[in-house]
Amino acid sequence: MAREAAEHRQLVSSWDRQERRARDLIELDELAHGDPDLERQLAEERAAISNELRARELDLLFTDPFASHSAVVTLSVGQGGVEAQDWVEMLMRMYLKWAEHKHFQTEIIETSPGEEAGLKSATFIVRGPRAYGLLRSEHGVHRLVRISPFDQNHRRHTSFALVEVMPELESSDESAVVLSPQDLRIDTYRSTGAGGQHVNKTDSAVRITHLPTGIVVTCQNERSQMKNRETAMKVLKARLFQRQQQEAAAQLDQIRGQVMPAEFGSQIRNYVLQPYTLVKDVRTGLEVGNTQAVLDGEIDPFIESWLRWRLSQSATVASNSKQPR
Repeated sequence: MAREAAEHRQLVSSWDRQERRARDLIELDELAHGDPDLERQLAEERAAISNELRARELDLLFTDPFASHSAVVTLSVGQGGVEAQDWVEMLMRMYLKWAEHKHFQTEIIETSPGEEAGLKSATFIVRGPRAYGLLRSEHGVHRLVRISPFDQNHRRHTSFALVEVMPELESSDESAVVLSPQDLRIDTYRSTGAGGQHVNKTDSAVRITHLPTGIVVTCQNERSQMKNRETAMKVLKARLFQRQQQEAAAQLDQIRGQVMPAEFGSQIRNYVLQPYTLVKDVRTGLEVGNTQAVLDGEIDPFIESWLRWRLSQSATVASNSKQPR
């Protein structure tokens, strides 16, 4: 509650600042006639205000009640073998770079290395203003097309990876997910990977299985088994909450008579590195030719485009629901 209040105060302050700049711009416009220096300053300030207003306009696009929460991101390998495992690691790097650019905090919960290269899966948390509201645009299947560095014949390969984005539930939200102890199987095991001699000597890693749904969550990033268990429970609650939302949305779609495609296998974005370079979002149609910049974390254009597209989709659905049957 305190965090949301602080964010609201910051939002109001930013709009007040914009209003003062707009008033100053009007006064400057009245003085600038015939003065080249003032006219140049006027043009620069007008452009700066326009850019800031565009950024502030995005604030109006966050309609999800959990938009201000931290984001729990899980990456899973799809079709493509070793190439797909490398693709999972590339996506993880892309999102961590994006978070770094925005000065967000990240916490890696779990990684499962591939046999030859890359990762089979990874889970991490991104904490920052509207982390979930921004990253939920990435939820879905991501498709990579390139000449595989793992193929001696230098053939072009297609790989898939699934990105799941869930809100990290806060203490006031956790009542929405009720867990019964008999529905959980909790296993401990020795951590693998970096971490010194300690990780191989104690059973600090935790694996929690939710028996009714089959959802499995692991955590091994902390030395303390208790902390790993606490983190794994938070991730499990986030995944169960997401499942509840998906089931409710599916029921609503059934009532509306809409048939939604299966989530996995219908990519939301294509990343083509050979024979040409292009990243295209299937939902919004946005295309970016600088694939390296995107893979280095420059995904804000895709996020903004998705937010605007989603708002237009919601408006269309609302308009159609009001029409007489």
